[in-house]
Amino acid sequence: MKALIFAAGLGERMRPLTDRTPKPLLEVGGKPLIVWHLEKLASLGVSDVVVNTSWLAEQFPLALGDGSAWRLRLRFSYEGTTPLETGGGMWNALPALRGDDAPDAPFIAINGDIWTDYDFACLPRDPAGDAHLVLVDNPPQHPGGDFALVGDAVHSDGEARLTFSGIGVYRPRLFDGWREVVGNAPGADQTPPRFKLAPLLRKAMHNGRVSGERHASQWTDVGTPERLATLDTRLRSGPDL
Repeated sequence: MKALIFAAGLGERMRPLTDRTPKPLLEVGGKPLIVWHLEKLASLGVSDVVVNTSWLAEQFPLALGDGSAWRLRLRFSYEGTTPLETGGGMWNALPALRGDDAPDAPFIAINGDIWTDYDFACLPRDPAGDAHLVLVDNPPQHPGGDFALVGDAVHSDGEARLTFSGIGVYRPRLFDGWREVVGNAPGADQTPPRFKLAPLLRKAMHNGRVSGERHASQWTDVGTPERLATLDTRLRSGPDL
């Protein structure tokens, strides 16, 4: 199985920490955020990981090498000086994520700026639909949530909304007809295109093609220096991992 780590963000809310260091390379608990993901993916048996980059892109191969330290094969997908958003970034990385013998084989995708104790082994290797999302309870900075979970089905609307954790499993066919779905979104006509993933997910949800689960334990969206510092203190004090 292959995986994608989103690491192309500009880290604007994290400045000045990200003036010289891309957010996924900021350390918590003694190692970069992205390394926590790489270790989990390696233990799961993932073989290839694509890291999409933009801001300070040259720092990633310097810090991570070729992935052999984790018995992984790392590939870096540079998006240029302007990130391609989640949809464009995933679409741009698809050639490296498709299975050699199974072009619609599912792959894992993770936001590079989160930390969680979620066990990646719980992710389905062969989801029935086009995507499987891990949802969490709404944090203070995002009280309205993103999607509703009814049983194991994710819906775009509903009363009991949860927040998307940034962890999911996807099939390449999610992008079938993507241009019609995103319409005239700014950047969609560029090469490579820039667009958000959410419209594609919402269409798949409408067709009953997105499953999900709720993770009720530890999860942090490291979006501010204060949240980074709080997480670092907690991890260094000895979290229950």
